[in-house]
Order: sequence, then structure tokens, then C-alpha cells
Amino acid sequence: MTDAIKIDVWSDIACPWCYIGKRNLESGLAATADDEDAPRVEVTFHSFELSPDTPVDFEGDELDFLSSHKGMPREQVQQMLENVTGVAKDAGLDYHFDILQHTNTVKAHELLHAAKAEGRQHEMAERLMAAYFTEGRHVGRIDELVELAAEVGLDRDAIRAALESGEHLPAVRADQDQARAYGINGVPFFVIDGRYGVSGAQPAEAFAQIARQVWAERNGVETAS
Repeated sequence: MTDAIKIDVWSDIACPWCYIGKRNLESGLAATADDEDAPRVEVTFHSFELSPDTPVDFEGDELDFLSSHKGMPREQVQQMLENVTGVAKDAGLDYHFDILQHTNTVKAHELLHAAKAEGRQHEMAERLMAAYFTEGRHVGRIDELVELAAEVGLDRDAIRAALESGEHLPAVRADQDQARAYGINGVPFFVIDGRYGVSGAQPAEAFAQIARQVWAERNGVETAS
């Protein structure tokens, strides 16, 4: 049996395009499920911090953060957020930047690694991004992260201990080191089978196409371009 295609995804919980890219990847892979020889795919999420210097409790809203961080007028930032909200809606996501609580995401990344160790990384990634972009939850505080972890079936006490000790911080840093080694300086970024790099929140159709192409290559089948 042909081994599954490995898709390694570098993303940040606080990256709106990362959630869109995640959903488009899922939709694209779902579109291949009914193929006569459907690709088998194994997706792993990796840590990338867009703004590691952000405080856990940021004073201000998303407009304040982006206008100061990017040096853009608030009106321009507002237009940018309206644009990404529209793109998110097309992907089936309902963003609410007005209630979003901007924060440092390193603990959320540690939680993703804790969830990975328990076989729940995909569920945890979805829960964190939904909590952040659609529900206005604070994903920088340990108490809130413990609750979100419990919602996907993880043990509260074990997760709290892991987050308070920083047990999974080395794994977060290893992901970031690998991103630098690959030359990744923006997310989402998808590495397909360690051979192909795909940058940005590509349409679902693009993910379906590359999955089929790589699967065909694995099986020695010629594909039409």
C-alpha cells in the first residue's frame, strides 16, 4: 500500500489567512475522497508566531494592533479586515474582528503540541482558531486554554501542568527552527511530502489538484497538466 502523502502546515492561531487556508485544505482534500484511487493524506500542524513580542493582555482592539504593528491608518486596516472577512465567509467561516482579543499565541502553540501527543491535534487546531476568530475567546491565558482543551476531550489537569511547566515549548521552538531552515517567513505555508512548498491560503481546488498530482506521482501515473 502506498504511504500517505504528508502535508506539514506552518500556521499561527492568530493568522486569519491560516484558518482560511486550513478550511480550504480540508475542502480540497474532501473533494478527492470519491476519486477511484483517492489520495491518502496525513496533515500535521506546526508552530509559527507572527508577533512573538505581543503581550498576553494586549491593550486595544485588532485595529489598534494592526495599525501600530503595520504602520497603517485605521481606515486602511478596517478595509483590510472587511476584505479578509469576506474571503473567510466564502470558505464557510464567520469572522468577528470586533470581539477578537489579540494576544500572544505561544501557549496556544504549546497546547497544539500537547494535543498532538494525545492524537487530538486537528480537533485542537480547529477549536483554537474558531475560539479566536469567531467567538472572541482569549487564547493567550492558560485558564482559557485549559477549558478549550477540555472541550476536545483532553484532561484539564494534565494540560494545565503541561502549559504551566512549558513542557512543549521545545517542540514549538523546533517547529520555528524548521520554518527558518525552509526559508518560511509568512504563513500559512504548506510543505507537501517534503518536496513542494505552497504559500498562502490557496483555493480548495488547488489543494485537491496537488494532492492528486503527488498521489499519481507516487503511483507512477502520468497526469494531465
